Amino acid sequence: MTKEGLEKLQEEIKYLRTVRRPEIAKAIAEAREKGDLSENAEYHAAKEEQGHLEAKLSELETKISNARVMDDSMLDASKANILSTVEVLNKKMNKKMKFMLVSEAEANLKENKLSISSPIGKALLGKAVGEKAKAHTPAGEIEFEILKITI
Repeated sequence: MTKEGLEKLQEEIKYLRTVRRPEIAKAIAEAREKGDLSENAEYHAAKEEQGHLEAKLSELETKISNARVMDDSMLDASKANILSTVEVLNKKMNKKMKFMLVSEAEANLKENKLSISSPIGKALLGKAVGEKAKAHTPAGEIEFEILKITI
Protein backbone atom coordinates (compact mmCIF):
# COMPACT_ATOMS: atom_id res chain seq x y z
CA MET A 1 0.00 0.00 0.00
CA THR A 2 1.15 3.53 -0.63
CA LYS A 3 1.77 5.94 2.22
CA GLU A 4 -1.10 8.09 0.89
CA GLY A 5 -3.43 5.07 0.83
CA LEU A 6 -2.63 4.26 4.45
CA GLU A 7 -3.19 7.89 5.48
CA LYS A 8 -6.54 7.89 3.68
CA LEU A 9 -7.67 4.80 5.62
CA GLN A 10 -6.52 6.37 8.90
CA GLU A 11 -8.45 9.57 8.11
CA GLU A 12 -11.58 7.56 7.34
CA ILE A 13 -11.32 5.72 10.67
CA LYS A 14 -10.84 9.02 12.51
CA TYR A 15 -13.94 10.48 10.79
CA LEU A 16 -16.06 7.42 11.58
CA ARG A 17 -15.00 7.44 15.24
CA THR A 18 -15.16 11.19 15.92
CA VAL A 19 -18.09 12.26 13.72
CA ARG A 20 -20.30 9.36 12.67
CA ARG A 21 -20.20 7.38 15.93
CA PRO A 22 -21.42 10.36 18.05
CA GLU A 23 -24.10 11.20 15.45
CA ILE A 24 -25.46 7.67 15.59
CA ALA A 25 -25.31 7.58 19.39
CA LYS A 26 -27.32 10.82 19.47
CA ALA A 27 -29.91 9.36 17.05
CA ILE A 28 -30.26 6.26 19.28
CA ALA A 29 -30.69 8.42 22.38
CA GLU A 30 -33.34 10.57 20.69
CA ALA A 31 -35.22 7.50 19.47
CA ARG A 32 -35.13 5.98 22.99
CA GLU A 33 -36.81 9.08 24.38
CA LYS A 34 -39.84 8.42 22.16
CA GLY A 35 -40.95 5.47 24.24
CA ASP A 36 -41.65 1.83 23.36
CA LEU A 37 -38.55 0.48 21.64
CA SER A 38 -40.23 -2.65 20.25
CA GLU A 39 -42.21 -0.61 17.71
CA ASN A 40 -39.81 2.30 17.27
CA ALA A 41 -38.57 2.25 13.66
CA GLU A 42 -36.17 5.16 14.23
CA TYR A 43 -34.49 3.27 17.08
CA HIS A 44 -34.11 0.09 15.03
CA ALA A 45 -32.77 2.01 12.02
CA ALA A 46 -30.21 3.82 14.18
CA LYS A 47 -29.12 0.55 15.83
CA GLU A 48 -28.75 -1.04 12.39
CA GLU A 49 -26.68 1.93 11.20
CA GLN A 50 -24.54 1.57 14.33
CA GLY A 51 -23.92 -2.08 13.45
CA HIS A 52 -22.87 -1.16 9.90
CA LEU A 53 -20.55 1.53 11.24
CA GLU A 54 -18.85 -0.85 13.68
CA ALA A 55 -18.44 -3.46 10.93
CA LYS A 56 -16.87 -0.84 8.63
CA LEU A 57 -14.51 0.28 11.40
CA SER A 58 -13.48 -3.30 12.04
CA GLU A 59 -12.85 -3.88 8.32
CA LEU A 60 -10.72 -0.73 8.02
CA GLU A 61 -8.74 -1.55 11.17
CA THR A 62 -8.01 -5.03 9.78
CA LYS A 63 -6.82 -3.51 6.49
CA ILE A 64 -4.49 -1.16 8.37
CA SER A 65 -3.12 -3.90 10.61
CA ASN A 66 -2.34 -6.06 7.55
CA ALA A 67 -0.98 -3.21 5.42
CA ARG A 68 2.63 -2.79 4.44
CA VAL A 69 3.74 0.57 3.14
CA MET A 70 5.78 0.12 -0.01
CA ASP A 71 8.98 2.12 -0.47
CA ASP A 72 8.93 3.17 -4.12
CA SER A 73 12.69 3.77 -4.10
CA MET A 74 13.14 0.00 -3.76
CA LEU A 75 10.97 -0.84 -6.78
CA ASP A 76 12.23 -1.95 -10.19
CA ALA A 77 10.85 0.12 -13.08
CA SER A 78 11.87 -2.44 -15.71
CA LYS A 79 8.70 -4.48 -15.11
CA ALA A 80 5.15 -3.59 -14.14
CA ASN A 81 4.69 -4.07 -10.41
CA ILE A 82 2.64 -2.67 -7.55
CA LEU A 83 3.02 1.15 -7.42
CA SER A 84 4.18 1.24 -11.06
CA THR A 85 2.49 3.62 -13.45
CA VAL A 86 2.02 1.74 -16.69
CA GLU A 87 1.21 3.38 -20.00
CA VAL A 88 -0.40 0.90 -22.39
CA LEU A 89 -1.95 0.77 -25.81
CA ASN A 90 -5.38 -0.86 -25.74
CA LYS A 91 -5.22 -2.86 -28.99
CA LYS A 92 -9.01 -3.37 -29.11
CA MET A 93 -9.77 0.37 -28.98
CA ASN A 94 -6.40 1.55 -30.37
CA LYS A 95 -6.22 3.97 -27.44
CA LYS A 96 -3.40 4.88 -25.02
CA MET A 97 -4.23 4.46 -21.35
CA LYS A 98 -2.29 5.00 -18.15
CA PHE A 99 -2.81 3.07 -14.90
CA MET A 100 -1.13 3.03 -11.52
CA LEU A 101 -1.07 -0.51 -10.14
CA VAL A 102 -2.13 -0.47 -6.49
CA SER A 103 -3.51 -2.70 -3.76
CA GLU A 104 -7.17 -3.62 -3.79
CA ALA A 105 -7.86 -1.19 -0.93
CA GLU A 106 -6.56 1.76 -2.97
CA ALA A 107 -8.13 0.94 -6.34
CA ASN A 108 -10.09 3.82 -7.87
CA LEU A 109 -10.77 3.93 -11.60
CA LYS A 110 -11.63 7.64 -11.48
CA GLU A 111 -8.01 8.24 -10.42
CA ASN A 112 -6.70 5.57 -12.86
CA LYS A 113 -5.61 3.43 -9.90
CA LEU A 114 -6.02 -0.20 -10.87
CA SER A 115 -5.97 -3.11 -8.43
CA ILE A 116 -3.27 -5.71 -9.01
CA SER A 117 -5.94 -8.35 -8.35
CA SER A 118 -8.20 -7.09 -11.17
CA PRO A 119 -8.09 -8.92 -14.53
CA ILE A 120 -6.17 -6.08 -16.21
CA GLY A 121 -3.88 -5.58 -13.21
CA LYS A 122 -3.03 -9.30 -13.15
CA ALA A 123 -2.32 -9.27 -16.89
CA LEU A 124 0.06 -6.29 -16.61
CA LEU A 125 2.03 -7.52 -13.58
CA GLY A 126 5.55 -8.62 -14.42
CA LYS A 127 5.44 -7.36 -18.01
CA ALA A 128 8.21 -5.16 -19.47
CA VAL A 129 8.07 -2.35 -22.03
CA GLY A 130 7.26 -3.75 -25.47
CA GLU A 131 5.54 -6.87 -24.14
CA LYS A 132 1.90 -7.65 -24.73
CA ALA A 133 -0.61 -8.60 -22.04
CA LYS A 134 -4.00 -10.23 -22.50
CA ALA A 135 -6.66 -9.54 -19.89
CA HIS A 136 -9.76 -11.70 -19.64
CA THR A 137 -12.45 -9.24 -18.55
CA PRO A 138 -16.25 -9.57 -18.31
CA ALA A 139 -16.39 -7.59 -21.58
CA GLY A 140 -14.13 -10.15 -23.26
CA GLU A 141 -10.43 -10.48 -23.90
CA ILE A 142 -8.47 -7.24 -24.20
CA GLU A 143 -4.90 -7.04 -25.45
CA PHE A 144 -2.51 -4.36 -24.25
CA GLU A 145 0.96 -3.39 -25.35
CA ILE A 146 3.20 -1.96 -22.63
CA LEU A 147 4.53 1.42 -23.82
CA LYS A 148 6.12 2.87 -20.68
CA ILE A 149 6.66 1.99 -17.01
CA THR A 150 7.47 4.56 -14.32
CA ILE A 151 7.55 4.56 -10.55
